[in-house]
Amino acid sequence: MDSSQLIERLTVALAIGLVIGIERGWKQREEAEGDRAAGLRTHALAGLLGGIWGALTVSFGEGGVIALALAFSTFAGAMTFFRYREMVHDESYGATTVVAVMLAFALGAFAVVGDVTAAAAAGVATALLLALKSALHEWVKRLTWEELRAGLILAAMTVILLPLLPDRALSQWFPANLREVWLLTILIAAFSFAGYVAIRYAGPQVGVLLSGIAGGLVSSTAVTLSMARLAHEYPERRRLFASAIMLSSAIMMLRVIVLVAIVNVALLEFVALPLVLAAAAQALIAGYFADWTWEEGPPEKPLELKNPFDLVTVLQFGALLAVIMAVAQLMAEWWGSQGAIGFAAISGLADVDAVSLSLARLAPDGLSASSAAIAILVAVVANSVAKIGLGITAGGLALGRLLGWALAAALAAGALGFAAALQL
Repeated sequence: MDSSQLIERLTVALAIGLVIGIERGWKQREEAEGDRAAGLRTHALAGLLGGIWGALTVSFGEGGVIALALAFSTFAGAMTFFRYREMVHDESYGATTVVAVMLAFALGAFAVVGDVTAAAAAGVATALLLALKSALHEWVKRLTWEELRAGLILAAMTVILLPLLPDRALSQWFPANLREVWLLTILIAAFSFAGYVAIRYAGPQVGVLLSGIAGGLVSSTAVTLSMARLAHEYPERRRLFASAIMLSSAIMMLRVIVLVAIVNVALLEFVALPLVLAAAAQALIAGYFADWTWEEGPPEKPLELKNPFDLVTVLQFGALLAVIMAVAQLMAEWWGSQGAIGFAAISGLADVDAVSLSLARLAPDGLSASSAAIAILVAVVANSVAKIGLGITAGGLALGRLLGWALAAALAAGALGFAAALQL
């Protein structure tokens, strides 16, 4: 390492200490000079000190590693002692400052002996975590056991179970790749959980239209059923509830675009424009139908969704996805694009996410990109038609007519978009 490289790395080590120290100094800015164990200057010097010891480690080889370990232990012991004296004086408890200054020293050393970019990123992450103390504590207070369990399930699904699954088709008659199925299950479950969190932290009295938008991230079908029941109970506000259903359906279409982009970005040239135009048409009609005047106020808690990351729900979706992927693969092999489109029309009545993921995965190996895109669009149309039927059943014929007009407009806009996409 030449002098210019060493100076550059030592500068990064100093900067890491400064970033952490600025946050610590700002938090302790009201304290008198000399009343804090470690502030801005101490953290900055700790980062530079770690960088110097890192440079010595490079110079002295294996002996330098031992010297660095001893230096770090001595430094950590000294800072722990000073922090102990401070806590005794203030009659307080806390180890965050000690950990922060130890990180400044360690990351300063790492910036010299290791990956300087990773060290700088870790320094920024450290400062960010320190700065988010209040927000994190408030989040933990609001965290429910169901949400904590959901996060643990997601971690276990991703880190423990996913690597253990075989990365191949189960058999010739059930050509589903278990690892691929599980990865897509994790994807859609995490996506649904994000929508659940959006509703959960928006407050207990989410507006009807906001419920439709946020609920579309979790389950547009659940939104349809909930709003249709409210439309039956409050017929004078039917147009507003229809608007919420349209918004959730529009969000569902945009969600399909995101899922397709993650699995097979090449399909976007066929599905993005028609789905965007269809979603925009539904959103515009929803805005027109919405009743913006409230004399008595909207019904409280218009939408209640359960945590979508329940283990049984996740396993059921995984099983459904495996079956759909296997059947879609077989039908594409036996009957080509016609079989895939017919299957999409039937499957889309129940679940648009699973069939969209399956068809996106099939292209281009088992199905052409255009055929897969058409099948995905057919699944979206089938799912929208099913919502009209659900709206009529739970909310009445008048609600179904409103949804039918919205679907007709969305289909017309989507058809124009697909025609334009084919010409591009």
